[in-house]
Amino acid sequence: MKRTIRTTALTVGALVAALGSPAGAARADDPAPRVDLRTLIVSDGGPATDAIAAELDTEGMPYTKVDLTQSGRPVINAGFLADTVDGRPRAKYQAVVLPNDNPFAAGSAEMAALTAYERTYGVPQVDAYTYARPEAGLQYPVYGGYSGSVDGVQAQVTAAGKAGPFGYLDKAVPFEDNSPTVGESYAYLSQPAAGADFTPYVDAPIPGRSTRGSLVGEYRHDGRRELVVTFVYNQYQQQFRLLARGIVQWMTGGVHLGASRNYFAVHVDDVFAADDRWDSRLNCTPGDVDCANADGTPDPIRMTPADVDYATAWQRNNDFTLDLVYNGAGSVDQREDNNGVDALADKLIADRNQFRWVNHTYTHAFLGCQQDVTVVPWRCETNADGSTKWVSRKDVSDEIALNRVWGQAAGLPLQNDELVTGEHSGLRILPQQPDDNPNLGPALADNGVTWLASDNSRDPVQRQVGPATTISRYPMNVFYNAGRASEQVDEYNWIYTSRAQGGSGICEDNPATTTCLPAPLDTATGYADHIVPLETRIALGHVLAGDPKPHFVHQSNFAEDRLAYPILDGVLNGYRALFTDDTPLVNLRMKDIGAELQRRAAWQSAVRAGQVTAYRIGDTVTVSAPGGLAVTATMPAGTALGGQAFGTAYAGAVSGWTPSAGQPLTLTVPSAAAAPAATAKATPGPVTAPAPGTRVPAGVSEPAARSTGS
Repeated sequence: MKRTIRTTALTVGALVAALGSPAGAARADDPAPRVDLRTLIVSDGGPATDAIAAELDTEGMPYTKVDLTQSGRPVINAGFLADTVDGRPRAKYQAVVLPNDNPFAAGSAEMAALTAYERTYGVPQVDAYTYARPEAGLQYPVYGGYSGSVDGVQAQVTAAGKAGPFGYLDKAVPFEDNSPTVGESYAYLSQPAAGADFTPYVDAPIPGRSTRGSLVGEYRHDGRRELVVTFVYNQYQQQFRLLARGIVQWMTGGVHLGASRNYFAVHVDDVFAADDRWDSRLNCTPGDVDCANADGTPDPIRMTPADVDYATAWQRNNDFTLDLVYNGAGSVDQREDNNGVDALADKLIADRNQFRWVNHTYTHAFLGCQQDVTVVPWRCETNADGSTKWVSRKDVSDEIALNRVWGQAAGLPLQNDELVTGEHSGLRILPQQPDDNPNLGPALADNGVTWLASDNSRDPVQRQVGPATTISRYPMNVFYNAGRASEQVDEYNWIYTSRAQGGSGICEDNPATTTCLPAPLDTATGYADHIVPLETRIALGHVLAGDPKPHFVHQSNFAEDRLAYPILDGVLNGYRALFTDDTPLVNLRMKDIGAELQRRAAWQSAVRAGQVTAYRIGDTVTVSAPGGLAVTATMPAGTALGGQAFGTAYAGAVSGWTPSAGQPLTLTVPSAAAAPAATAKATPGPVTAPAPGTRVPAGVSEPAARSTGS
């Protein structure tokens, strides 16, 4: 059964109280401390602290990073950590992230300062990747535990983890195992040490035993709280991506600047048109400019009414909406060639309100330079003076306007400010066209286009093109010219195998960007066994990273063998198996994705520039930001802003965007109990004490963090 939001909210409130109430002794008339909403990250250059920093960057959370490997770094002392503002004690950091439970030399004054700071202000500490040892609340792994690879391990969130910071997860935390020859994650699995107040939040079976060992847990001692993580990871691995939200939740008590949600949108290009088919004999696509000199005959792929029925049923079953990116001329051509009949268009238009629609230009014309297709690859035509011949402003504008008018006549529910040009043309494309078509921006202005799609593989950063802002789209590696699995695999083999194996050698010529297959895939099984799992993992990785950018495929992939669905099902089913119902996928249309990306970029820039400050005193959070900047924050359910409920619910918390008028914003978090949520003290197993004076048992070392695969 899924957890309820109310359970999470209560737990969050209790954790919030722990952050806001100093653990040290204080007089009743002492003013409540101010706690700045900023994190201190102490790094040793390892991947674990870098992964947490990357998560804070993504969410838009301020932090200060101290690199222990740098000689000129600041010294961590009492003045670095706290001071007094307007007669009130100030904790400069709401959380501390260390590379392990104690990265300093024995007797370190810096560790003593951190310990005193955490105890005085109730500030939690994350041990990003630490050895399992009694100092971290765990037994040494040699005493009934495990040290080694955890590739492919199925870890789980414990009952305490579900009731605490990882309540958004359904239960399973699968560890990646992408290569049988590469070690991807190393861990120490161990049980709590004798007498330790340690609560496992995520655990896994200890190999060869009937017991389970902690991977992530909370250790309470000496008036301090530590989140003890005993596996190594990097920012891209699925296991970290699943747990990152909970790590942030734990260390901030659910009160922090920035926000994170999981997004997935799929654009289906070339709707109403037909896509040319790959020719396995010619190793090119007849009808395509790069196959112009071959003797093949085009064999187009086009959806049918049955494919539309399948798509609408699939959407309904998955509570998901596809974005159909259309070319009206495709239907016009079909009717001209078939005595006015176009059953596909009739069906799509009848079901038009089941989908979102985006203008893809009328004929899918190339809108950049004028192409010289007498050579392969094509090149830009030039004028007598050597300058580039560009498609004119009028021609670009006509492609946009004609398609809009056709769509409006068909009753398509359009947003006229959105546009996806054919092949993302008009925008720069290397190596042939290093600059945008200078006529593109004016043509966009002529048609009121303010959101323009780009290809993330070659234009990943949001930018302005005339009046429009780009929205980068992830291409799924399911080819536009494949309607059948065997065609997809044949072309895949051509691209990703060496010349000696019968391939094109493209992978050999571009080793920095392309990896050759060890052997050609079987055309009968290669799609299901290799391509689908790989593309599913890549797309789900984007989702788990909180990346709103849409993915795109083509209408040909929804026809014939319907190649897109196994990947889309893999993403959606995989996501549902990992998350609770209160952490749904967010499925936005193109312009809303663009606005989200635009707000994020402005917010992250302001945070990096130090233009945003926030602090908490008791139940009041005060945020200051430049006027005109949209402010984002994550708070416990029930938080109010100006007497109104703040944000919208997601993953057991509330978050949202609020415009700043240049004056401080004041949020009121719900009153909570004065003590942290009670947790059952773990029952430890027996432990044998190490020899006096030794830090670890004889023969056991504490290895440095291993580099991990991504």
